[in-house]
Amino acid sequence: MPKLILFNKPYGVICQFSPSPPHQCLADYVSVKAVYPAGRLDTDSEGLLLLTGDGALQHKITDPKHKLVKTYWVQVEGIPDDAALAALRAGGLDLGDFKTLPAEARLIEQPEIIWPRVPPIRERAAIPTSWLEIKISEGKNRQVRRMTAKVGYPTLRLIRYAIGAYTLDNIELGQWVEMSVPAVHMPTPKPAGKPKQRGRRGPNKVR
Repeated sequence: MPKLILFNKPYGVICQFSPSPPHQCLADYVSVKAVYPAGRLDTDSEGLLLLTGDGALQHKITDPKHKLVKTYWVQVEGIPDDAALAALRAGGLDLGDFKTLPAEARLIEQPEIIWPRVPPIRERAAIPTSWLEIKISEGKNRQVRRMTAKVGYPTLRLIRYAIGAYTLDNIELGQWVEMSVPAVHMPTPKPAGKPKQRGRRGPNKVR
């Protein structure tokens, strides 16, 4: 069965195995060989990153047509009102290079499993912060940050909690777990085309 690594990526770690000073890289944390990120997570974002060495599984995770829902915990500046939440949910936010699909968005309390960020976020004494849970099936460049900024609430901290059924539960910051993925979760191969039947050749005729 294909193997899948679930890694809780800290802030500031770049999503590649080759060194890239001054950032830490995946090789500083993940000792498994011949695995690669299935999708990316920005250097200034934290949370769940999936890695595998199986090409079919990587395709299953990253191909938009499979619509794996990604769940983010987002700390924003200010407290989004009903209109802002409705705009996030409705889709159609024009982010310049694309318009968003409908999403799930709701205000939440700070999740219990949150760890202190190093370095800490910048906070302004006169402006409160709040937490959102946002679920999207897309994965465009810095999409969640651009969405919250578009409705007037800049993102201060972004943590990916889940990709599909895979979550951060019981994975400490900077730690990873390895699991085997049953074949049922793999993309179904397309049936091979029916081979063309060759005509039977009769005995060679003497010319």
